[in-house]
Amino acid sequence: MEGKFKLTVVTPQRLLMEEDGVERVALRGSEGELGILYDHSPMVTPLGIGVMRARSGKEEQIIALSGGGFLEILPDKVTILADVAELPGEIDVERAREAKQRAEKKLSSSDEEVNFTRARAALMRALTRLEAAGNKD
Repeated sequence: MEGKFKLTVVTPQRLLMEEDGVERVALRGSEGELGILYDHSPMVTPLGIGVMRARSGKEEQIIALSGGGFLEILPDKVTILADVAELPGEIDVERAREAKQRAEKKLSSSDEEVNFTRARAALMRALTRLEAAGNKD
């Protein structure tokens, strides 16, 4: 299929997605946002925390990527090796909201014992899960 590529998303536990005919993928790498189209230059980069959006025609598939991992891009194939990845229907929205509130509370604390790096990462994971589930509050 000219102009389209194969997308595979895998975690240590399972094959989450394997789809031919993908036109574009948008996601966060460790250095920022990436947009991938057919015939992209080959590269490997660490994943960042964020939502992956894959478009095939009018269909868009969303996956929350909230752990470490790597992205491999070849001209006709994209492989995402994620430590943690969730489909929108698998996300416990209430639990994600609670995690967001806990992280925000830690970040607004003046307690010197708070690990702000960990709290920021927890907030990013919670926001990613909420966005993927369609709940941006």
